[in-house]
Formats: sequence, structure tokens, C-alpha cells
Amino acid sequence: MKISIITVCWNASATLEETIKSVASQSYNDIEYIIVDGGSTDSSVDIIKKYSNVIDKWVSEKDKGLYDAMNKGVAMATGDYIGILNADDTFFEKNTIEKVAKFLQDNPLDACVGDIVQHKNGKIIRKYSSKNWIPEKLKIGFMAPHPSIFFKKELFQKFGDYKLGYKIAADYELIIRYFIKHAITWKYSGITTTSMSVGGASSSGLSSYNKITEEVAKAFTDNNISYSPFKVKYRVFWKIFDFLKK
Repeated sequence: MKISIITVCWNASATLEETIKSVASQSYNDIEYIIVDGGSTDSSVDIIKKYSNVIDKWVSEKDKGLYDAMNKGVAMATGDYIGILNADDTFFEKNTIEKVAKFLQDNPLDACVGDIVQHKNGKIIRKYSSKNWIPEKLKIGFMAPHPSIFFKKELFQKFGDYKLGYKIAADYELIIRYFIKHAITWKYSGITTTSMSVGGASSSGLSSYNKITEEVAKAFTDNNISYSPFKVKYRVFWKIFDFLKK
């Protein structure tokens, strides 16, 4: 089973090398590693070239943003399954992809969903678990962590890519479309896939919170799916409540 890993980057020289090293150190052999760079002006391309023996395919050119770059990576991918590893993140363990491949070989599904941890200054400050997640929770603002999901390649061909009409929540929209509208087969893997740094486009302040709320509403409307606008808007409170129950 070939698994394609896509890293999208732009001026990410401060963290990109560690991301690449985490792919290079994986125990699983059948990995196709793809990097889509948005035309960086720092040393990102030099780092990519330095690890050309690890990277199967890469491109550096201007794009229309994060999700356009992800779509480019998906188009380049030839693996059975596709996973996303952001340019400031790393795989949680050296055998992460080996675990994911074994799980998917034992459970032939459209997707598997796992866990991630968030770190700050090298210290884990939160574990984001999908153990109790179900697609219906998308309707109240709960999304399984995008980097923990491995999608079958053919899903993108059947149901479409990341939509460029979304600036910050195209991943949320795609998950709504796949998991609810098209009811893909999936299972919780129990695998912690990714160590993510705190921050990012969808977790960086009130303006981002309001923007993602607006785009989540659009995602449900675009897919003709009913949801709770109130619960999505105030999802932070439901998340705190859910956390306290654990």
C-alpha cells in the first residue's frame, strides 16, 4: 500500500527541515512524499533540494493559496491514500505511517481518523482526540483534526478537491462533503499521527474564529445540510464542556 504525504509550504525555512526529517525517519517504506511550495523567497527551496533523495515530487511556483497548493499535491499523488503534513508539523512517532498503513490494510475504508497533539516550545500542551467524534458533530462545530485523517485517493476524483472559495475552512467543507453528504466509510484508528505547533490559519485570534464560523455556515449551505448556527457560533463552549467530561 502506497501512502502519499503532502506538505504545502511558503517561506517556511524555520520549520520545514524538521518536517522533512520526520518523513525521512519513518519506518514504512512505501511513502510518496510531495512538497508544494508557493514560490518561497527564503531558503525553503534550498532545503527541499537538500533532501531531494527523500522527496519524490516537488514544485515551487505561485499559487492561489493554501488549498490551491493542496489540490496541486493531490493531483500529483499516486498513492492509495493521502495524508497532509503541514510545514511546521511532524509525525508523532517514527512508525506513525507504518501504523496507519497496517490499520488501513486491516480495515479497507475510505478514510481513517486519528488523534494529534499540540506542542509549544517542545512541550505537549494538548491532545486532540477523535475517539468520541462522529460526523454529526460537524453540525455543532466539532471537526476531527484534518492532519489525522488519511483519505483514499479516489475520493478526490469522485467527490472533488478543496474548494478555493474558502479561505480558512476548505478542509472543514471537504470533510462535511465527504463524511456527511457522501457518507464515506471511515473508522477511528486510535493512532496519534501528528505533533502540531500551536497557532495556524484557523486558530489565530477572534477574527479567524469569526471567519471560520462564517465559512462553516457557508459549507453547510453549499452542501444543503441542516445544522445548528447557534452551536457552531458558540462551539468553543461546547468544546470546553466536552473536554471537562473526559
